[in-house]
Amino acid sequence: MSQLYPLKFNPIFKEKLWGGQKIKTILGKDFGDLDNCGETWELSGVPGNISEVANGVLKGTRLTDLIVESKAELVGNSIYQHFGDEFPLLIKFIDADQDLSVQVHPDDELAQKRHECPGKTEMWYILQADEGASLINGFVKDTNREEYQEYFNNGKIMDLLQSQKVETGEVYYLPAGRVHTIGKGLMIAEIQQTSDITYRIYDFDRVDKHGKQRELHVEEALDAIDFSKPKELKSEYETVPNQANTIVSSPYFSTNKLILNQPKSINRSALDCFKIYIAVGGAGKIEGEPIKFGEVVLVPACMKDYSIEPDGQLELLETYIEL
Repeated sequence: MSQLYPLKFNPIFKEKLWGGQKIKTILGKDFGDLDNCGETWELSGVPGNISEVANGVLKGTRLTDLIVESKAELVGNSIYQHFGDEFPLLIKFIDADQDLSVQVHPDDELAQKRHECPGKTEMWYILQADEGASLINGFVKDTNREEYQEYFNNGKIMDLLQSQKVETGEVYYLPAGRVHTIGKGLMIAEIQQTSDITYRIYDFDRVDKHGKQRELHVEEALDAIDFSKPKELKSEYETVPNQANTIVSSPYFSTNKLILNQPKSINRSALDCFKIYIAVGGAGKIEGEPIKFGEVVLVPACMKDYSIEPDGQLELLETYIEL
């Protein structure tokens, strides 16, 4: 295996019933003959959707093959011991031209039991929000299974859900079990566990281009739902330039926001893990590898010292796992 370096990957484009054109018009990514693009999977180890390297001598190499060959050199010792050849995070950009379904994701225990895969805790960074755009984030009050079912059976489920207006730059952390929806007019960067398990609860009675309604998972969702009202809807964070501003710190991933207007040297001898950088504004270089708005770079765990140089100003999400 060649010496590792900052890695980029080819996006995997997903046409969706609710998808739009912003992946092309705002992020500048060409999704070809698709009518729309609802999601672009930027870094994925999900079976059937394995990312391929887009830059350097490893171009064309699949992410899973990289892990098999490089092991801890790529992901870190503790990560490799815990996850083996599975890459633990999935990075997406999402363009909601319509509301997504009201949905919930199972936690690790339920997902392993039912699907033999991890659960899905996630976070959203709002890349762009149309005026008046909103999202749904949990319940308006503490509830329970029986009350929830009563609302659902009476066609009033939306009355039980917390809707919130959204602005660019906001962050939302959604643990598994949180009922939620990405609203029309939002483009987000999503960081999540490596899982593609979604239970749709309500889909606004929509039909696809073949006139069919999408499958719902009403019963399956019941065991996954956290019926308590969220303690926090939005993740507040500092925006101090040229330092790592903590946004999310969780057992599944940690994420910082970097707003750089001068070069920054990174030393992470104390952190035995890869780092993922998502450009959410501006442009620059990570150890010589160009990165600009809408791009993602994976820095292997073996790179303990590297530099980030902004071209004017560069805004990054920096994501990693601490075990």
